[in-house]
Amino acid sequence: MSEKTMDPSISRRSFLKQGAASAVTIAATALPTVASAGESQQLATLIDIEKCVGCGACVEACREKNQENYPRVKKPFPKMIPKRAKPEDWSDKQEIIHRLTPYNWLFVQTTRVMVDGRERELNIPRRCMHCINPPCVKLCPWGAARQFPNGISRIDPDICLGGSKCKAVCPWKIPQRQSGVGLYLDIMPSMAGNGVMYKCDRCYDRIEKGGEPACIEACPEGVQTLGPRDEIIKLARERARQINGFVYGDTENGGTNTIYLSPVPFETLNKSMEQGPGRPDFEPKKDAMAHGNNLVTAMAIAPFAGAMAALGKFYMFTKKSDTKEG
Repeated sequence: MSEKTMDPSISRRSFLKQGAASAVTIAATALPTVASAGESQQLATLIDIEKCVGCGACVEACREKNQENYPRVKKPFPKMIPKRAKPEDWSDKQEIIHRLTPYNWLFVQTTRVMVDGRERELNIPRRCMHCINPPCVKLCPWGAARQFPNGISRIDPDICLGGSKCKAVCPWKIPQRQSGVGLYLDIMPSMAGNGVMYKCDRCYDRIEKGGEPACIEACPEGVQTLGPRDEIIKLARERARQINGFVYGDTENGGTNTIYLSPVPFETLNKSMEQGPGRPDFEPKKDAMAHGNNLVTAMAIAPFAGAMAALGKFYMFTKKSDTKEG
């Protein structure tokens, strides 16, 4: 549908309601593309914990780069049905940088451990693990999450309904929700989702243009190394042998594209770290997508995912149209 043929008297909300049925019919073509799980075509990042001095330059760069991507909230929030579905609001806590939030996709966690008989401070940048075979992408019921061929997984805020399935299936519980923003406000504000989920998208737009993520570009210590996953894994294991260190992410959840190198076992590191909401652990993780029942579930939800992807496209079209007319 072009802007010339669209009736301007139709509001975005009514258009979305009328377009829902049409969205279902074009669902097959609207599904977001998903990369295969091949390691060689995916990019990975090696994070050398020993090199990080905890300066926070990466966090500052991430926040500066993503200001335009952070949620812009409408209040008051709709009353949810059932009442037990509570809103999640970080809009008045945007300054928080010691955990993951919808306004903070990267944080540096500091802990103290014994290394070679003496206590040392280690600083650990934490963000999305960007799994090789991400359950957040494969099991999103609305088609809001996608994986690029280079291994980056991203949640599309224009399609996401904030149902939090991605967080539930993520082994590290990384995606974070903000209520009062997104598509749910225009369709079923009391029953559909309750916001939008947010996480690191590894500056996919920069990488598409041949650049680096903002956090890597800003780091003065060269903590992160980006490259093809097979090369990064080889590099991580070589460095681990040189320092008698340990690697995390090479096999966790079937393998991830965020690889950590540590001078101490991750079990030791995990015990010393503060954990809780928005603070991922370093526990061993089984492959969440290894079993057939998960794959069957992913296939079963595909029609609904396609419908929501199409509906999201309708939403974006009418939103842009309303902006031009205004």
